[in-house]
This record gives sequence, structure tokens and C-alpha cells, in this order.
Amino acid sequence: MAKTTLERNPSRSRPTKSAGARTQRVKAQRRRLVALGVDEATVAAMDSSAVRAMLKYPKKVTASLKG
Repeated sequence: MAKTTLERNPSRSRPTKSAGARTQRVKAQRRRLVALGVDEATVAAMDSSAVRAMLKYPKKVTASLKG
């Protein structure tokens, strides 16, 4: 029996990312920012891309909160 293109190419048969997993990741990232010292109301008002941008450089976040 012949294989189809999707069966031959493993990169085309990968599972898609689920919405629930994305929500869990964003929630964990927001908790991480709060643990760094950012105000919880500020974090709640931010969008997910801004949260990820701040988490790229955690030392800068803590330094900006101190001074």
C-alpha cells in the first residue's frame, strides 16, 4: 500500500498547539512576572506579547523595579 504525503513527511503530521496549553503557558508567564515583583494589576493589563518581552530579561525587570 502506498503512503500519502502526510504519512511520508513527519513534519506535516505534527500535532497542532491547543488553546488550553497556550492559556496555561500565558498564565504561568504572568505568575513569573508577579514573582519578579511587578504589580499584579499591571501584569493583568498587559497583553501576552508584552509579558513575554519582559520575561526575556528578568534582571532588567528587577533592576527597573528597584530604581
